[in-house]
Parts: sequence; C-alpha cells; structure tokens
Amino acid sequence: MKLNKEWHLKNKMPKNATKIQRIKWHLAHEKNCNCRPMPLKLKEEVLARKTL
Repeated sequence: MKLNKEWHLKNKMPKNATKIQRIKWHLAHEKNCNCRPMPLKLKEEVLARKTL
C-alpha cells in the first residue's frame, strides 16, 4: 500500500482522540491515503452508526 506522506504530515491524529475524532480521522485517511485500512472495530462502529 502507498503512503501519502504529505497528507500524514498535515493531518496528525489528535492526542487522546475521542472515538468520534478517530472515526473522522480514519474516514479522511481512507480518502487520501492507502497505507492501511481503518481498524475493524472502528469500521464496525461507523457501520452501526449509519444504520441508526
């Protein structure tokens, strides 16, 4: 998978990020970088929230 170094440098994960912050960061990450997938637990949380 390819790392988008520029995006990572400009978009650091907040320190002690809340679950919502982590979800938002990972959603943006998936759109801008292909270095790794969203963690499964967060992906499940996103899917669960979409069905509510």
